[in-house]
Amino acid sequence: MPSRQQLHELVDRIPEKSTAAAARMLAGLAADPVLYSLLIAPLDDEPISAELERRILEAAASIDRGEGITTEQLNRELGL
Repeated sequence: MPSRQQLHELVDRIPEKSTAAAARMLAGLAADPVLYSLLIAPLDDEPISAELERRILEAAASIDRGEGITTEQLNRELGL
């Protein structure tokens, strides 16, 4: 785990144009335990089955072809 001194050194290396974004991130980490938990959570390493991968590629190809319905159409179908 990095020490506070190491964090200070990282902050000192942030370009001036990025300080606002860095401040927002650090403020979020300091104040929001949910954000902190998400940032330190392990990556999802569950394997994807061949069938799921095929279906994902099929869906992406369908989108690329312009198939499907709009969000508005979906909302109407769902009564929203």
